[in-house]
Amino acid sequence: MNIDTAVLDTVSDLLEEGGYRGLAIERVARRAGVSKAAVYRRWPNRQLLVLAELERRMGRVEPPNSGCTLCDLDEALSLFARTFTCMGPEFLSPLLADCSGDAELHRRFMDTLFTPPREAVRDALERARDRGDLRDDVDLTLAVDTLASLVHYRLLFGHAPVDGEEISRAVATLLRGLARDFSVLEAEAGHDGGDGTARAGRSPL
Repeated sequence: MNIDTAVLDTVSDLLEEGGYRGLAIERVARRAGVSKAAVYRRWPNRQLLVLAELERRMGRVEPPNSGCTLCDLDEALSLFARTFTCMGPEFLSPLLADCSGDAELHRRFMDTLFTPPREAVRDALERARDRGDLRDDVDLTLAVDTLASLVHYRLLFGHAPVDGEEISRAVATLLRGLARDFSVLEAEAGHDGGDGTARAGRSPL
């Protein structure tokens, strides 16, 4: 096992054991069996170290592109949910707070955790608009933030689920206001014709 893998595996274990606030580079180095200098050469502070591990957990974010508006938005919003589920709400607030005071750290936080899944949602909406599925006057930035805020809000406070069914309900609710003809999109996606929440082949998070 190389040093990078050993260190990031250790970071993952320590995050699960004690959360973000208790993580220290000295402790990481000791448990991983490497020198502090080796860790600092790769990640100069714990924020970058944690971001590296969270990026590893997320994997590559690939925007869906099936040609089906409801299907693609379901999957894009699920990407958003998986992004923040992989770190847990207890990591998000303190990590963001630690990164906010430094412009470069804040940029890295946004580039790693926020921008990729958000762009996946936006890409799905843009393709839907270009296909003529959405009205021409739709404010895409507002639509993206409306969908993304559901994930953030529920994961942060934990008062309601963010599962496959809830994501489908949110997408359907939004598209009823944005689509030229929602019934066409619903039929295209293979919904059961009931409340617009069940789609054939929809897998849970």
